[in-house]
Order: sequence, then C-alpha cells, then structure tokens
Amino acid sequence: MSNHVYKTIELTGSSTESIEDAIQRAVGKAAGTVRNLRWFEVTDTRGHIENGRVAHWQVTLKIGFTLDD
Repeated sequence: MSNHVYKTIELTGSSTESIEDAIQRAVGKAAGTVRNLRWFEVTDTRGHIENGRVAHWQVTLKIGFTLDD
C-alpha cells in the first residue's frame, strides 16, 4: 500500500426510497465528476414527514478521495 494524501468533500444525497438510496445517489453523483473516490462517512441523517409517515430522506456524507501524484 502506498502513501496517499486525501481530500474530502461534503455532499447531501436525498431519496424518497431509503437512506441507502440517498447515499448511493450522493456517491454516484460524485463519481461522475471526481476521480479516485475511496471512502465515505455519514455525518448526518434527516427526514421529512408528511401525513405521519417518512416522505423523504436526506443523508449528509463526507467523501474522501486521493489526490493525483
């Protein structure tokens, strides 16, 4: 394993389906524009309630990626 320098970005994914789907949406969007994604950390989870039911999830992530040499 070589030595790496990492940078992090913070994103919030949202979904009407699930927490996992919100995470996948955020990671997928980042993968479209950022190279060398390596890890993520969930820092916050929120939801929106309508008519006594969960209607929407929001999950904030820190996503780490390695910088090019």
